[in-house]
Amino acid sequence: MPLGRMGRPGLIGMAARTAVVAGTATAVSGSVARHQQQKYYDQSQQQAYEAQAQQAAMDQAAAQAVANAQAAQAAQAPAAAPAGGDDMMAKLTQLAQLHAQGILSDDEFAAAKAKLLS
Repeated sequence: MPLGRMGRPGLIGMAARTAVVAGTATAVSGSVARHQQQKYYDQSQQQAYEAQAQQAAMDQAAAQAVANAQAAQAAQAPAAAPAGGDDMMAKLTQLAQLHAQGILSDDEFAAAKAKLLS
């Protein structure tokens, strides 16, 4: 006859079973926690990447706006230079504009130009 007990496990068997269950639960919960941390980390990385891309797009748009403003200012500068430069050139330009608009006839334009140049 065997000397071991038949039926329910003894105190040592029950402690071993409890240790196995507790160890398994700890391992599973640790795995779940690591999985959640990795998921949240990936989400934060994705948000940071999107924010960086958005900032880069905004910086590029701002640089383009500054370049456009400088180009517009440079385009206006040559037109303003003759008017601010020689007074005779400004008057000739004004006469030419009046003639081009049809306000001055050919004869009136020629007479005003001759008067201005003399």
